[in-house]
Amino acid sequence: MPVSKAPYKRTYAHTKSRGRERVITCGLCGRKVPRYKTFVVTKRFRITDPLIRQQVDKRFIHLLSQKIRVCPKCARFLGIAQPGKSVRKKHRRLGK
Repeated sequence: MPVSKAPYKRTYAHTKSRGRERVITCGLCGRKVPRYKTFVVTKRFRITDPLIRQQVDKRFIHLLSQKIRVCPKCARFLGIAQPGKSVRKKHRRLGK
């Protein structure tokens, strides 16, 4: 069975040439991670109740989505990032 495909590969590209990178808090677990290691996930809020949908102005519905930054551990748990190279090799070797 082939390794599952995920939307991202874990390639870390530093944003600065030198010095300390900015630290960001994960939007799901609260872990502090360097900014270049995080994944951007769009979190959406959907209104399903028709009565509330009539009361909310259509111009403000697009404001109900926000971008959060997620650490690599949460990204792997949610299926956003692929597991590391060693894990992929292990699954290939075991034939799973």
